[in-house]
Amino acid sequence: MADYGETDDRTLLTLTGTREALRASCRSLNEYYEPEVEETIHKTILVGDSGVGKTSLLVQFDQGKFHTGSFSATVGIGFTNKVVNVDDTKVKLQIWDTAGQERFRSVTHAYYRDAHALLLLYDVTNKTSFDNTRAWLGEINEYAQDDVVIMLIGNKADAGSDRVVQYEDGERLAKEYGVTFMETSAKTGINVELAFMAVARELKYRQSCQADQDSKFNVKEYVRQESTKSRSSGTCCG
Repeated sequence: MADYGETDDRTLLTLTGTREALRASCRSLNEYYEPEVEETIHKTILVGDSGVGKTSLLVQFDQGKFHTGSFSATVGIGFTNKVVNVDDTKVKLQIWDTAGQERFRSVTHAYYRDAHALLLLYDVTNKTSFDNTRAWLGEINEYAQDDVVIMLIGNKADAGSDRVVQYEDGERLAKEYGVTFMETSAKTGINVELAFMAVARELKYRQSCQADQDSKFNVKEYVRQESTKSRSSGTCCG
């Protein structure tokens, strides 16, 4: 009667070789189908007065939708994870939606320190929300890291005759503080993806090992070029 509990050296070699071949095939398949994924989660925070459209901007970017009617004011803080593709690399954004009311401001401050990027929104139909961006920028400078990516965003760019803050006003303020500027519309989707993708691209390049200053990605120039295309085509803004 054959003893199936024993295996000769040649059989073991064959089995081992087969296992190694299978493992190699699996590795090859994984490398073929799986794009490079960054391990770092980039914390991106939306800030600005209550009612400027922070939640709507996030929903438009995450789901490609605009909910008619008004959202209830955000209470405290919440976040959404979003993975975007930048030059064949998957960049992980953890996007935090904060409450704009004064009583939640101390909660928001606690999240600034670990932020990689801050998107400061104002409403182009609300002059007060624009005027208050100076106070928000002051808080960002006080609580956030020195190298945080800051983008000033004039939202509701589709407002037409209801607009009270001109594109040039936002542009001047951004230049004064040395931050990137653009206008968006959470309602129509104008420049929403561009805003987040510009931030993701900047964070990705900062994370990479590209030390050559000449080849470094310039987020301000990127946004300026893309926004100019939109404005010249008549799709945005002002």
